Amino acid sequence: MQDVITIGKRLVPLEQIALVEPFDPASNPDFRPEKPFKARVVLLNRDSVLAEFAPQEFSEAHGFRMLADDGVATNPAVVFGVETFAPTENFTPTKPYVTRLKWRDHEGNDHSRLLLTKPEVVIAVAVRGEIEPAVTAKISARRPPRARSARRSARKPELAHA
Repeated sequence: MQDVITIGKRLVPLEQIALVEPFDPASNPDFRPEKPFKARVVLLNRDSVLAEFAPQEFSEAHGFRMLADDGVATNPAVVFGVETFAPTENFTPTKPYVTRLKWRDHEGNDHSRLLLTKPEVVIAVAVRGEIEPAVTAKISARRPPRARSARRSARKPELAHA
């Protein structure tokens, strides 16, 4: 049962999970849980289960794709759609969301989650499975650059045999 996780007493198949997002207990001061919940596991049908692991831990353990700006781990087995988001007169959220991540449950119902991450990055990471551009830049920046003279001296023995 490698593709089933246990959250409290509940067994959840990985394919039923849409995403894992951070849980902020301060967002609902009337809710005082007994356990130190760190994440909300959002199922395809938008039901959710609170969990004691962080989204990043879950992402690393189960191969989910991490959207760093939101701290959200998306399931690579779910087909997501991406839309730009702009507040309207009737709906102005408190955070500066720019993207709507969309998916469908098994009954064909649409569900979504607003994100702070730019749409291009959401497409690259959540849809295509690429490493975030900022992460890629940091990884390549860590490699020390090779000097030109080192490259030339490495080629000289090859030329000598020609």
